Amino acid sequence: MPRIAVDQLKPFFSPEAVAIIGASSDRTKIGGRPIHNMKIAGYKGGIYPINPNYPEIQGIKAYKSLADVDAPVDMAIVVVPQKLVKGAISDCIAKGVKAAIVLSSGFAEIDEKGAVEQREITAMAAKAGLRVLGPNCMGTMNAYNGMIATFSSGIIDKGPDMGGISIASQSGAFGAHCFLLARERGYGLNLWATTGNQSDVEFSDCLAYMAQDPNTKVVLGYMEGIQDPAKLVESLEIARAHKKPVVLMKVGRSDVGSAAAASHTASLTGSDAVFDAVLREYDVHRAHSIDELFDVAYAASFGRFPQKAELGIITVSGGVGVIMADAAADAGLELPPLPEATQKALKVKVPFAGTRNPLDVTAQLVNEPGLMQPMFEALLDEGGYPAAICFMAGVGLNDAMMDKLMPSFENIAKKYTDRVMVMSIMVRPERRHQLEAMGYLIYEDPTRGINAMAALTRYGKAFAAKDGRQALPALPSAATPLASGKALDEAEAKAALAAAGVPVVEEVTVQSAADAAKAAERLGFPIAMKVLSPDILHKSEIGGVVLNVADAAGAAEAFDTIMARAKKAVPDAKIEGVLVAPMIKDGVETIMGVSRDPVFGPVVMFGLGGIFVEIMKDVTFRIAPFGVDVAREMIRAVKGFPLLDGARGRPKADVEALADALSRLSVYAAANADTLESIDVNPFLVRPAGKGAVAVDALIVPQGVETKGHH
Repeated sequence: MPRIAVDQLKPFFSPEAVAIIGASSDRTKIGGRPIHNMKIAGYKGGIYPINPNYPEIQGIKAYKSLADVDAPVDMAIVVVPQKLVKGAISDCIAKGVKAAIVLSSGFAEIDEKGAVEQREITAMAAKAGLRVLGPNCMGTMNAYNGMIATFSSGIIDKGPDMGGISIASQSGAFGAHCFLLARERGYGLNLWATTGNQSDVEFSDCLAYMAQDPNTKVVLGYMEGIQDPAKLVESLEIARAHKKPVVLMKVGRSDVGSAAAASHTASLTGSDAVFDAVLREYDVHRAHSIDELFDVAYAASFGRFPQKAELGIITVSGGVGVIMADAAADAGLELPPLPEATQKALKVKVPFAGTRNPLDVTAQLVNEPGLMQPMFEALLDEGGYPAAICFMAGVGLNDAMMDKLMPSFENIAKKYTDRVMVMSIMVRPERRHQLEAMGYLIYEDPTRGINAMAALTRYGKAFAAKDGRQALPALPSAATPLASGKALDEAEAKAALAAAGVPVVEEVTVQSAADAAKAAERLGFPIAMKVLSPDILHKSEIGGVVLNVADAAGAAEAFDTIMARAKKAVPDAKIEGVLVAPMIKDGVETIMGVSRDPVFGPVVMFGLGGIFVEIMKDVTFRIAPFGVDVAREMIRAVKGFPLLDGARGRPKADVEALADALSRLSVYAAANADTLESIDVNPFLVRPAGKGAVAVDALIVPQGVETKGHH
């Protein structure tokens, strides 16, 4: 069931008529600014100021009350003191208003009394079908129709420039800052919304509305917290369905999800890592600075998304060419060399040029501006690069030089409308606008331009990917539901995983030294032996594991040793015997796990074992459940992936078996979301290609289980 009613949000951005309850004739006041802003931005709908004390406000007829307005009103801006807000909302309901923006503060952001009042107003509005944005927000705007329902002081003499960037922000002040930054940088806007206390309409609603709006080319978002994770996911699905890039800044990256140290996975799962996983799943670019947020949004607003991570570079400076090559490598963009024949032909034109890629045209360009077009054509025709960046230093400030170059730039832009082209150049605003109108992205810092291009390529690959994900593997009928409150020992945990389709090592539980010797001989040496107890989670720490047992006598001795150590270390533990299993020598150690995130539910973790997971925290996360295609992405995302891919003469590991197991683990976790606390499968050994993969150790902790004998 959809949770976001996108059509209900239209009156916040495209109302036919707006009432301002608490309107002021002073255009510098909060109640006066929206009226002034809509007047100068050319809003064509009805504007109805409501104030019992004035017959006219800012040259517009005013009304004593909303009921006195003799025409339909579909959106109201509420700017009255806190104690009058409830009455204003009642008036909106009586009038049949569809949407109310409450700019007034003094609610949940202040104290519990304000929170109670906010809940009452929200409930009253919801019952009547009135949607509310705020309270304590800075409103909305629509650059295309001049509907500027905000008290932001950023609108001075005209409305915002029209363009393809829509902005949603939970913070009013940050939203206003973004609007001003866009204006100062000359970036055109479409829709803008700040959500304040989010009593009803929240960030996800605005993101969804913006993503389906035809004038939006990219959504830029700022978040502080997630109220409703299902709604956020739904909004990102809407953006993906409309192939609208989303650039998001989410603050609060500190680790808060590590309380449950009983599970190895839980200690590695900070809530921020989980949030990152959600964004990756939906191809959202997460920005970590305001510059990055705007650099990527600006680039995406041009609507060109290359699908190959290759870049061609032209530069007038060899040194900057090296900076750009390094930046491209860091950003994951390749710089394939130009064909040999092309390089030879270019050497004839400029004997001292660097012709490989970067293409260094040197300062010769100053003497021969006509070189620009053939150089660019060689790069884009024979090099075939989907994206190109040209570093021009301060040439852009030399008007005489630019006048000579502009015809070449125009010809190139007309010829290659399908490519992403960046000009790294210092220019004055009017020249910048000319180049942007041709289709060039302009960045003074070439590194920022390259990082933005890398983001465009990631979007391009995501948009080109087949619609929809691979189907989930079915949960086998043999899989039994996990009961909360009942601890599982290792054998039970492995049996549960095996029933769910996750392969586990063959093993036997024994109750005596003699049985241990017999089992070991049947399974084949060397073998591993471990204490079996639901109360002892970390067996090796108490000496409850003996590896590389070479013969039957050794197995009998190991049984007695393990039992003695376990009884000494955890005297009250329930001991169910000793596990005997063959040692697998030809596998790469990996770790798979599940932890329950308080916001998104079961989250699956994958990493390589040993130092990769312990020291480097080289792990990836995805929200359960997912198909084999997502599992493959997870596996390839860890830095240690080359170990599985046959690095340094190793045999290639059975990555397909690993991906299948990860996907099946995710399906099992999702099926038991209400009862599962965590799962650890460590190690999960991945054998050479074609030989499969097996869980060697497993721990399943249901919710409501107290564990003893660990840390």
